[in-house]
Amino acid sequence: MTGRVLVVAGSDSGAGAGIQADIKTVAALGGYATTAITALTAQDTTGVHGIFPVPAAFVRQQMAVVLADIGADAIKTGMLHDAAIIAAVVELIETEASAIPLVVDPVMRSTSGTRLLDADAVALLTRRLIPRAAVLTPNLPEAEALTGLALGDVDAMKRAAERLMAAGAAAVLVKGGHLAGAVVRDVYCGAEGIVVLEGPRLATRHTHGTGCTLASAIAVGLAQGMAALPAIRRARAYLAEAIRQAPGLGHGHGPLGHMHVLHPAAK
Repeated sequence: MTGRVLVVAGSDSGAGAGIQADIKTVAALGGYATTAITALTAQDTTGVHGIFPVPAAFVRQQMAVVLADIGADAIKTGMLHDAAIIAAVVELIETEASAIPLVVDPVMRSTSGTRLLDADAVALLTRRLIPRAAVLTPNLPEAEALTGLALGDVDAMKRAAERLMAAGAAAVLVKGGHLAGAVVRDVYCGAEGIVVLEGPRLATRHTHGTGCTLASAIAVGLAQGMAALPAIRRARAYLAEAIRQAPGLGHGHGPLGHMHVLHPAAK
């Protein structure tokens, strides 16, 4: 199984989230990951201790050379950090990759709460990047920031998903992990209408990089020719097992067991 995914995101030195999680996810699901790094972070399971942004022109250059040589069957964006990088990414996609499916994970904060997207960049992301998304994957705080709605239940999540589709995204997955309860509910809104996807909440502190992992798993599904909803269903199943098989590392929000598909005996 193949599928080329160009991931545009930040680097996590602890390898639980960001580019490192993206590469592991794409590889585990049979795809080939290329990268354009938007920022370097000094990060571990306890938090983000420093951010060193990459110049926007160099982010664009990374994307351009990969697309010209290797190509891509899907593009996934994660941490974009500031407005200049968002503008560079959008301009490159518009001129050289407009036909390639785009998964947008609108990363605004890390699992530990550190801001990863400048406040003045949110409007640009909404206006220019979201309308190009084949799938948009906000968590509840991100969906609230993008829509202005208070999301306290599934009905509110449905309204947010519809509003984000009206903003131009072809499909939206509003992730409900921040809501309390034994069952986690995500709301999908796409060509099939609204679908509520459910799964048991797993009692664990090892949740670092869940958003990055899910979005990259969706992207590789699209790259392999899957439609959005089947790609999301497979990605959710992959993520759940990666959480179950987390290696137990670190003192904070630990990383996932991304390579569980290669070690079936560990299940």
